[in-house]
Amino acid sequence: MQCLDLTLPTPAENLALDDALLEEAEASGRPRETLRLWEPSGLVVVVGRSSRIDGEVRLEACRRAGIPVLRRSSGGAAVVSGPGCLMYALVLSLQLRPELRAVRIAHRHVLTTLADALRPLVPGVRCRGTSDLAIGDAGSAPERKFSGNSLRLKRDHLLYHGTLLYDFPLEWAERLLVMPPRQPDYRRGRPHGSFLGNLPVGAAAIRAALRTAWDAGEPRAGWPRELTARLAAERYARAESYTR
Repeated sequence: MQCLDLTLPTPAENLALDDALLEEAEASGRPRETLRLWEPSGLVVVVGRSSRIDGEVRLEACRRAGIPVLRRSSGGAAVVSGPGCLMYALVLSLQLRPELRAVRIAHRHVLTTLADALRPLVPGVRCRGTSDLAIGDAGSAPERKFSGNSLRLKRDHLLYHGTLLYDFPLEWAERLLVMPPRQPDYRRGRPHGSFLGNLPVGAAAIRAALRTAWDAGEPRAGWPRELTARLAAERYARAESYTR
């Protein structure tokens, strides 16, 4: 697997690049797998493909703060990202990994791989809910979610991407998001401020752990620039109007 460590200038371009890597792999006619790592330069709210924005996001707070709200192509609930939140995306081949066509198995496979990779750095990392990673002891202090994830299936490839909080100002989640309409049992009704947590480890160590876990030691030289630009304009530029 190749690794692309690349952050583009705008939120629209960054979300579009994840999609472009998936579309490129589909069009290649062969298995093509990539691990992408990136980190936003500013705050952004990203909602799931089927999310009701007014039911998950404090839009007026986003407008006042000038924070864009975009809708990604995968499912799941709204997240806030920005500096201190490492983002990752995996494009995985369904020809090489046909079992991942089952969504439940895809979640379990990717999250288990991530948890196993991070546990030597942070003991107590656990897979929780449908698509979360959390830290803490389920028997004592409440577990805190540090990673939310979602996926998109195509014919021959899968896009799996998510967040990894490590030094993120968690108060922004409380300011910009309402309580989600669906909650995992382990949340126990907690507000964002007491439910989310940061991994106590730096971004460089997380990056290295993910590259090792997915055997992504080969740097990727190029990326689909034209397709990314087109998708950013067609799919995501309009989404930023939610804040205007």
